[in-house]
Amino acid sequence: MSGLPEIEQGDDLAALVAAALELEDGDVVVIAQKVVSKSEGRVVRLEEVEPSERAREIAGDEDARRIEVILREAARVVRVRPPLVIAETTHGFICASAGVDSSNAPEPDMLVLLPEDPDASAERIRQRLRELTSREVAVLVSDSFGRPWRQGTTDVALGAAGLRVLLDLRGRLDRTGYELHYTMIAIADEIAGAAELAMGKTDGIPAAVVRGLDVAGEATARDLVIPEERDLFR
Repeated sequence: MSGLPEIEQGDDLAALVAAALELEDGDVVVIAQKVVSKSEGRVVRLEEVEPSERAREIAGDEDARRIEVILREAARVVRVRPPLVIAETTHGFICASAGVDSSNAPEPDMLVLLPEDPDASAERIRQRLRELTSREVAVLVSDSFGRPWRQGTTDVALGAAGLRVLLDLRGRLDRTGYELHYTMIAIADEIAGAAELAMGKTDGIPAAVVRGLDVAGEATARDLVIPEERDLFR
């Protein structure tokens, strides 16, 4: 979905999407986290940040103000290899820099933060699309994440509304009659990754529509965060 203007705080993302294409019932609208964050005012000017001593220690020769913003967004610092910080966000995501990023920021020397509640963001956009188009669609808010033990990033679902985010196959039998005990498919992450192929990282395409899937349901992206008691690496 190209042709959308540069997003600013207060912009009606749903209205822009609805004006750009004809939606159908059952569509999954995938929207890049950056434009959601910018529309919600989740940006920081570096000139307004005073770094702490801890931020200066981690930053080394890098900009300590950026590290300070990361530390403020982190609920828990998981690993530090200066100037890299892996952190757990308040949403429960474990990711580089607590999701703080300077790419595609509105202006130089600005940082974009994750939405405060990506699931709520997805639901607001979904409800607004229903109001504008009378269509029943699902909405994903996506962002690129790195993965342990794998090179490269892939998009995952940070926020979700109107669809099943997991396909639970536990208890089902495979073709040989073996009962599956642990298999759960991250449907929402797979959709986000597929949409990223159309959106790209540098093409200026902030949204995509995935059509033809039977994934309607009610769940949130927070359901994709592994519970602490099952986290072998915590």
